[in-house]
Amino acid sequence: MNIGVSLLQRSMSLNYKILFLLALCICNAESADPLGQYCNADTNIGSGSQISANIDSLLAELVSKTTSNGFFATSYGKNQDQVFGLAQCRGDVSRTDCSSCIQDAAKQIRQRCPNQADARIWYDFCFLRYNTQSFIGEIDTSYGILYGNVENVTDPDAFNKELGTLFDQIKAQAVDTKNEGLGKGKTKLSTFVTLYALVQCTRDLAPVDCAQCLAIAAGNFENFCKDRKGCRVLYSSCYVRYELYPFFFPLDSKPNDTLADTVMAILP
Repeated sequence: MNIGVSLLQRSMSLNYKILFLLALCICNAESADPLGQYCNADTNIGSGSQISANIDSLLAELVSKTTSNGFFATSYGKNQDQVFGLAQCRGDVSRTDCSSCIQDAAKQIRQRCPNQADARIWYDFCFLRYNTQSFIGEIDTSYGILYGNVENVTDPDAFNKELGTLFDQIKAQAVDTKNEGLGKGKTKLSTFVTLYALVQCTRDLAPVDCAQCLAIAAGNFENFCKDRKGCRVLYSSCYVRYELYPFFFPLDSKPNDTLADTVMAILP
C-alpha cells in the first residue's frame, strides 16, 4: 500500500500552509493513467489561439522524435506564440514502452490541461512538459509528486545506512555524462531482502545541476518517507525512487499490483 504526495515548493517561502486532499484509488503499474499532472492556472489560453495550435504541433514532434533515443527537447512557433517542449523516457525502458508512454502522455496532457500553456505530466515510464517560457537547461523543483510506502522498515538505522550508500553510488552514475542522467542499482539487505533504487535527471541538465536536483529530491525522504519501505519523488528535472521489490529493467521478478490511499499536499 502506498501514499502518494503531490507537492508544490517555492524556495523563497519559509512559511507553508498545507492543504490535504484525500482520495482512494487503484494503482496499477501497467495502467495508462499518469502518476500526476500539473496544469498552471496562471497560463490560461484560448482553445482556438495560435499558442494552442503550436502546442499541438509541438506534441506531434515530441511523439515522433522522442522514441529514437528516449529524449527530445525543442520549440515550435515564433515570438509571443513560441512554445517550448521536452519529453523523456525512463532510461531503462524499451523503445516500445517509451513510444507507448509518450503517445499516452501527449494525448492525456491535452485532455487534462486543455487551456494551459504551462503543463506537465508524469508517468511511470516517461515525462512530458511544455511552456511558453523557455525552461531547457534549468533546474525545476517548483512542483513535484511523492509516493511513499505506508509500512516502515524494521531496522531503520541499518536500512538508512545502506540506502545512503546505494544512493551515493547511483547519483555518481547519473552525473556521469556517458550514462545520460540515469543511475540504478541494488544491494542485499539480507538473504531474502534486496533494496532497489533508481535516479534520473532530464538530459538537458548539466552534471552539476543534475546533482543538485537529485539532492533536493532525495531531501524529501527525511520529511515524507522517513524509515519507509519505499519512496519516489518526481520533479520536472529529476526523479528518485527506492523500493524493496524490483521495479526497473531488467526485472528480477514482477511485483504485485497494489491498492493505494493517495494524499495530495499543496505547499503554496
